[in-house]
Amino acid sequence: MATEKVLDDEKKIERAAYVLKAVAHPLRIKIIQMLNENKELNVSTIYKNLNAEQSLISHHLINMRDKGILEIRRSGKNIYYFLVDNAVSEIIECIYRSKILN
Repeated sequence: MATEKVLDDEKKIERAAYVLKAVAHPLRIKIIQMLNENKELNVSTIYKNLNAEQSLISHHLINMRDKGILEIRRSGKNIYYFLVDNAVSEIIECIYRSKILN
């Protein structure tokens, strides 16, 4: 029965909503696009390319990391951020291709 299938997937639905909320900000979408293109970047590179305050970018990076969208790699004093899963950027691309934006 279709209703049972939806109820069985309740955890997946909750997680999907959680992830979508976590990326639902223009700067976060830009960060995700940058990381998708460059694989990993440090905070300095991100905030300089987005022409935004470092504290604001750091806030968004930490938030997305806390929500499991990003992870870090440390190299000396530098911290590099990267996408845990490229599916998040694929979701954004899917939205770009949809009629929703037209």
